[in-house]
Amino acid sequence: MRHNVISAVKALSDRAHQERVWIGRVYPGEGYFDDFTMNLNILYDDTLVLDDPVATLGTVLASRQETAALAGLGLALDELLGREGTDKSDVEYIASPLWDAVVESAAVAYRIMMEVDRLVGADRIVRVR
Repeated sequence: MRHNVISAVKALSDRAHQERVWIGRVYPGEGYFDDFTMNLNILYDDTLVLDDPVATLGTVLASRQETAALAGLGLALDELLGREGTDKSDVEYIASPLWDAVVESAAVAYRIMMEVDRLVGADRIVRVR
């Protein structure tokens, strides 16, 4: 699950990926698919890390810094979806004036998650409460 969260956060932080894959539909390989909705589903529905980051500490998230960063990303996404609605295309979301906050929040979360993985080990989640 953590790998899926990291992948979703990375996709939300990477404008070039969004343009190439989400908009241009240029996929890196056969059977690959990625879009904004899929990443929302991973972060909200599949892992619940944006619904309640603290509740996933020790199972998906490994530090309080990660929970704070994912909470910030959740706020940015909630603001975007609250203003733009939930039925827009990826192109329309990316064009929103609120998209920069999503990308920036995701970039912060991604950097923190990568640093934790570097320090703790990608396969070892430590409960820090």
